[in-house]
Parts: sequence; structure tokens; C-alpha cells
Amino acid sequence: MRKEFRPKFFTLLSEGISRQQLTQDLLSGIIVGIVALPLAIAFAIASGVSPEKGLVTAIIAGLVISVFGGSRVQIGGPTGAFIVIVYGIVQQYGVGGLTIATFMAGFIIIGMGLARFGNYLKFVPYPLVVGFTSGIALIIFSSQIKDVLGLEIEQLPAGFIDKWSVYFHNFSQVNVYALAIALFTIVITFHFNKVTSKIPGSIVAIVLSTLAVSYFHLPVDTIESNFGEIPGKLSLPALPHIEYETIKSLIQPAFAIAILGGIESLLSAVVADGMIGGKHRSNMELVAQGGANILSSLFGGIPATGAIARTATNIKNGGRTPISGIVHALVLLLIMLVFGSYAKLIPLSCLAGILVVVAYNMSEWRQFKSILKGNRMDVIVLLTTFFLSVIFDLIIAIEIGVVLSSFLFMKRMSESLQVQNIALEGDGDELLFQNELEGYSEKLCFMRSTVPCFLVRLNNFRMPSASFMSSPG
Repeated sequence: MRKEFRPKFFTLLSEGISRQQLTQDLLSGIIVGIVALPLAIAFAIASGVSPEKGLVTAIIAGLVISVFGGSRVQIGGPTGAFIVIVYGIVQQYGVGGLTIATFMAGFIIIGMGLARFGNYLKFVPYPLVVGFTSGIALIIFSSQIKDVLGLEIEQLPAGFIDKWSVYFHNFSQVNVYALAIALFTIVITFHFNKVTSKIPGSIVAIVLSTLAVSYFHLPVDTIESNFGEIPGKLSLPALPHIEYETIKSLIQPAFAIAILGGIESLLSAVVADGMIGGKHRSNMELVAQGGANILSSLFGGIPATGAIARTATNIKNGGRTPISGIVHALVLLLIMLVFGSYAKLIPLSCLAGILVVVAYNMSEWRQFKSILKGNRMDVIVLLTTFFLSVIFDLIIAIEIGVVLSSFLFMKRMSESLQVQNIALEGDGDELLFQNELEGYSEKLCFMRSTVPCFLVRLNNFRMPSASFMSSPG
């Protein structure tokens, strides 16, 4: 097996894992599993599906990504980036259509890995990624206003402008209890790390708000009131029924899931590399991500990818091998089997508060502001993808963004590189290597004088400020 297609877990097993590191991975996996619990539920609800689908995704996809992935610390599962795409697919094609689109996207991602596209996704411009994530963050924030304010709205419009129009017409119906729980959750989630970093603030907020709602019988919506029971078991895998017409209608959403999933998973892996000083296997990571999405859909889950926040939590708590990711998945499975009946009591306004914090962390407003001060092409790419994501549709934004990134990369390469045919000033098989101080030029000639020699001029060449691989952690 080629090294680039060998899972990191298998490599580390063959090299041996110390008992001390194993202990750290076990503890880190438990903490990450607890952190992932409210996020998995919240992402599922915000995506328009039932909460157990988020748990199933975190369990199945998280396990597959850790065992077969190309990163030693990557934590996989549902993420905020997919909320917009998933919600749109569910609204148009139903949950069955989402399952098929996720299933198809898994094979597309595997194909990207086998074709070694992981070597090229590094050239995706960073302004493009910031435009996507900032747009998604704003949409997530907007989608949570209903539960933050406790508004009784039967059907919330999908469009950004229409959604806020409905909010303004219903502000008089604000539920002060729901608003208080949401604000309490936001404050605790942001600041509880000043008390201790071992227990996530989101878990503290969930426990306290759930106890308050249950004990005082506060009139707020809960998971149970809106979605019923959370099943205390995993359903058996089922192969979705796919027809040619279904493939035609869902191929566009499937490609959007695949592209966004591939970019986010490799971005997460690169950020993790910077934190631990390691190096992931990008193509193996894509193959594992594809397999994870296939299995997630078979068990009734939603799209999954590498989760930057959970991966960073894993690293900060000492996780250095995929064992922590495996433990994280098993912890979530245990919670689902044993404590699922208690999770249904969580108030929706608490989960909305957690997602508001997620949206803030995703917004990358500092990077957004910094790019606006950069060159014109970066600004165009940033604003185009941002406004397309928010006002129109994320799938359209991804398609146009990929085209824009291709033109941007070609433009920068053409500005940075010039090739000219020059006469050879050597004899026979002489190798000529000459550096010119002006313009940082090189003359390279090989073999015989009959072979053309070229002047390669690097005009202040730099990789695109763009490359998402240079993304700040």
C-alpha cells in the first residue's frame, strides 16, 4: 500500500503508542465526546432534521474518519458549514433526498482522493473560504433568531431577507424566558473557560437550563415538544433507492457537499498540523471522509467532515492519535443509548444560544476585515462568495467561487512567471546555471545545444495570499 493511502492510525499502531499517550488520548476523547454532544444535536436541528441524526453522524462518521483518515488528530462529524446546504436540500427534496445526496457525495469525495485532488485543494483561495464561512455564519445566526427569541412561527422562510422580514413582524411575541435562557447560554459558553477549561461551558449551560425548565416548568420549547423522543439505539443500515432521474436532480447538491466537505476537512487537518507540528495525508483523508459520508447516509445520518473546533479541543486536551477520535465516537454512542431520554428535555433556546456562539466563531470577521484592505481581486472574490452565499444560494456560491478561484490562480501565475526562449552560450553537454540579481532570474540548460534553453523569470512570485493552507488557526 502506498504511504499516501495508508491511514495514520495503522501507521501509528505499527510504530507503537506509549501507555502515557494512550491515557491522554482516552481522556481527550471523553472530553471531546461531551463537547460534541450539544453540537451534534444543534447542527441537526438547525439543518431541518431530527436531533438523533446529528448524533448518528457524529458516531458513525466520527469513528470512520478517525480509523481510516490521514490525520492523527482529526475529529469528524456534522459541522456548521453544512447547515445551509442540508437545510436547502431537505426543504426541496425531503430527508430521503438528503440521504441520497450524502450517499452520492461520499463516492465523489472518494474519487477526489483517489485522483489525488488533495494535492490541489491547497490552491483554493483563502478569500473564497472566508467568504463561504462568513456567509454561512451569518445564515446560521439568522436561522437561530426564532428560537433565541422564542417566537411562535409555524413556517420560517428559507431566504435571508424573507426570514428577517418575518422576524420584524413578530418581535412583539418575544418569549422572555427563552431569550433569558439563550443569553445565559451565550455568556456561559463564552466565559466559563475562565473558571475551568476542563468542562465546556456549553455543557454547563445545557445542564443548568434544562434543570431550570424542568423544575420551574418554564413555557419554552424543548427537543421533546418539537421532535418527540430521541431513539436510544442506532437504526440498521439501509441502502437508499436511487434512480437515474434522482441522480440527475441531486448531482448538483451532491457535488456541493463534496467540494465543501473536502475543503473544510483539509482545512481542519492543516490547522491541526500547525498545532501539533505534524503532516497529514490529504488524499487518504479525502478517501476516509468519503467513506464516512457513505456510511453516515446508510445509517440515516447527515453530511460529515473534519470539525476544526472539536479537533482543536482534542489537541488542547492532549490527544495525539486517532484513539481519541474513536473514544469520542464511543462516548457519544454511550450517551445516546443511556441518556437519550434526558437529552429530549433540552430547551431549544439553549441550543440556539450555542449555535450563536458557533456562528460568531465561524464568522472570521477579523480575517474578513483584513482581506478587505488587501488587493482588489481578493476583495472581489471575498464579497462575491459572501453575498452569493447569504442572498442567493450556497450551491451557486460554491460553483461560481470555484470558477473565480481558478481565474484568480491563473492570473497570479501569469503575473509571476515569464518564460522566454534564449540562445545557449555553452558547448556540447555543458550545464549552464546562471543567477541574475535583477528580477531573481535563472538560466537553466540541460543536455545538448540542440535542446532549447529557456529564461524563467519570477516576478516577485508569491503563492496566493489566497491559499487556504495559510489560514490562521
